Amino acid sequence: MSDYQVGFIGIGNMGWPMAKNILKAGGNILKSGHKLAVFDLDKTRAAKFAQEEQNAVAAAGAADLAKASNVIITMLPTGPIVRDVVEGLLAAGSLKPGTIVIDMSSSEPVGTKQLSDKLAKAGVALIDAPVSGGVPGAQAGTLTLMVGGDDAAAIERAWPVLQTMGAKLFRTGASGSGDTMKALNNYCAAANFRAVSEALAMGVKFGLDPNLVIDILNVSTGRSFTSEGAFKGQVLSGKYAAGFALGLLTKDVKIASDLAGELGVMAPMCSVVYNAFAHAREGMGYSADFTSAHKYWTRDISDKPKS
Repeated sequence: MSDYQVGFIGIGNMGWPMAKNILKAGGNILKSGHKLAVFDLDKTRAAKFAQEEQNAVAAAGAADLAKASNVIITMLPTGPIVRDVVEGLLAAGSLKPGTIVIDMSSSEPVGTKQLSDKLAKAGVALIDAPVSGGVPGAQAGTLTLMVGGDDAAAIERAWPVLQTMGAKLFRTGASGSGDTMKALNNYCAAANFRAVSEALAMGVKFGLDPNLVIDILNVSTGRSFTSEGAFKGQVLSGKYAAGFALGLLTKDVKIASDLAGELGVMAPMCSVVYNAFAHAREGMGYSADFTSAHKYWTRDISDKPKS
């Protein structure tokens, strides 16, 4: 019988379906009689999740969730928020020795390593397991997980829990390595989005049909995840609702850009991409969908006086 007592902190666009997939595994994962404990600062949202899911309960607070769990998953907006929450639980004595904390957010590698070292002294293991695949992947349980951590035994023990949320799991190395890989992946995705956005703007300016531009890219060497998904399904349709905030993607690219500086790696394109998304974030707002950056950039181009 399973003895996982799982708590999930952060029931947002990604966290909700991920937590739901843990519940789908049922007795194969959760200890008999244990309900998945969920907590979110939006207590109404957590309560709604518990109301809709028979085997879930909304915890009164993060401390209550931690005390009732031996595996705690965090899916939060930023690394600093993760550290504030987890260090707060540690300071309050809510984390029992032997507990495994799995941070599935996109956090800074250095901060993750520091938190891992601090938790290890208290007998608590930290695993960084950020994900890729967006809301559709979270809903389908087909996310890609990048799993880093210093405690190999804790990772092996947590593996069945991770498998409920992802289809492709990669062991990346030491603590912070999963977060490093996630930042690199999102940088590449962001760079590609910017390139396709520029190509589309140029094509339309010349007189090409925007749907034709994307259709040709998608059967040619310029195709990518963003051209196939974000542009076809979100930009050209005018939905701008992929489910990932512009501010969060900008944050991820900055993590990659800062990492380049820390490692002494020349990455000029990374800086260019970060600046482009930072300007879009300032213009469209942190919470705007990341695909709305195209709307901002093309407006910016059209507003420029002709030379």
